Amino acid sequence: MVIFKKAEDINAYLLNIRQKGASLGFIPTMGALHKGHISLVEQAHKNGDITVVSIFVNPTQFNDKNDFDNYPSAITEDKMLLEAAGCDIVFIPSVAEVYPESYAKTPVYDFGYLDTILEGAHRPGHFKGVGQVVARLLEIVKPDNLYLGQKDFQQCMVIKDLAKQIPQLHNMHVKICPTLREPDGLAMSSRNRRLTEPERAVANLLYQCLVSIQTKAGLQPFSVVRKECIEILADKGLKPEYVALADASNLALLDEYDTERQMVALIAAFVGDVRLIDNMLLN
Repeated sequence: MVIFKKAEDINAYLLNIRQKGASLGFIPTMGALHKGHISLVEQAHKNGDITVVSIFVNPTQFNDKNDFDNYPSAITEDKMLLEAAGCDIVFIPSVAEVYPESYAKTPVYDFGYLDTILEGAHRPGHFKGVGQVVARLLEIVKPDNLYLGQKDFQQCMVIKDLAKQIPQLHNMHVKICPTLREPDGLAMSSRNRRLTEPERAVANLLYQCLVSIQTKAGLQPFSVVRKECIEILADKGLKPEYVALADASNLALLDEYDTERQMVALIAAFVGDVRLIDNMLLN
């Protein structure tokens, strides 16, 4: 496993690999890695890609400074996990490497409707930052395939839109991989590390709500199911931000179930001071 910290160095190394005809698979992360991240590395290997993983906590996508300050970091452990998984290349840049001309001169991308709902509405500026960092990392790595986890469903749609906006990325394939879960259903997330034992004991209620939304499709109005989910979460001390149903192809929000199209249920809630999100595809 080769580790780089400088954009110029990894760019030159990857250019040599591409010239030999190898396919590059890229997994961008913010570190504090878990089995979900490793599954993306494994999927890239299955597809025959040389795997590149970046570890960079991007300051421009945090609308809450406390969230940025408290984001878990475990670089040594991350490197061990990646080496054990057979990762080929790791990129651990500084802020100055990712944003050499400061944030102010970094291009800003317009994601339209996707930036106005759900995560976009509750985290102003978040997707602006996501667009900035992902565009910059893709400029450096120039992968053939980009691997993302479904847990960040809306972010996956934003990044797909980003790839359409940048001509150099039109031949890149965006591959969305299933969410990995703990035995009780809780979606694997770096933020889970911040949960206390009592908080961890109730965090799987997000998943239980999604299962309820799925199983009651066509049996009860979504408005009723949504109200039940909000009450269940609040009763256990969680603070729900949204429980939503949307068209899975464009994230158009739905007031009620529509079995004629593929839907996605999405949820976000605070468990103590930790904000968790999750989703589940329906029909």
